Amino acid sequence: MSTDTGHSGIVHWRRSVWNGARCEPVLVTLRPGGLQVRDRSLGTVVQADLGAVTGRLTRFGTLVLTVDGRRYAFVGRGASLSPAPSAEQQRALEDTGHGAPGPVAAGGAVDQLLNGGAAARMRDWYARLAAAGARLS
Repeated sequence: MSTDTGHSGIVHWRRSVWNGARCEPVLVTLRPGGLQVRDRSLGTVVQADLGAVTGRLTRFGTLVLTVDGRRYAFVGRGASLSPAPSAEQQRALEDTGHGAPGPVAAGGAVDQLLNGGAAARMRDWYARLAAAGARLS
């Protein structure tokens, strides 16, 4: 288990592979022993002990997590049709703080140029979750 006090950030939950409007921002909070994901209205999407979280990172930078038999696909940035993070999410992010700064995964030039570093953000989340005890492959 990591001694990290936690980390929060906004990523996007890709609810549909084809419909960009269904890719919505979520506030992800990692605390020792637990993961919480909240939607635009701060409703809980996922709340789980890290030991119950499994997943993997795809080569395209999608973090696919499974919690209680349900799959969630998270990406570092939404589509052009995706809604922006809500004011409530932004306030909650400020209230929780970004947590302890950790090593941020370096993004390649192509990721930076074409994807705004989204894949690097998800590699960072992958590393943080793995270090905190999630069972990732």
